[in-house]
Amino acid sequence: MVTITYHVVAHDEGYAYRLGDVYSEPYPTHEEALDAARRAAAAQQLTDGDTEISWQNEDGDWIHEHADGADRPMAGVVDDVDDVR
Repeated sequence: MVTITYHVVAHDEGYAYRLGDVYSEPYPTHEEALDAARRAAAAQQLTDGDTEISWQNEDGDWIHEHADGADRPMAGVVDDVDDVR
């Protein structure tokens, strides 16, 4: 089973979560970014019916593919912020 990890980081004069090299929108507070990362991780693990998905890769290209609704990754959150502003 695939495991993915969202990292909460200081970003763009606020906070964001990232997966690999892709960042979420910035959040004004650490707590908001942490909550959003937890929601994103939880949503990754929800099983559903098969669907067509679209996502943007690190080059900015949109990828469209078929997703098996039962093939979900394990997802977690790591808080990489040492000093909350």
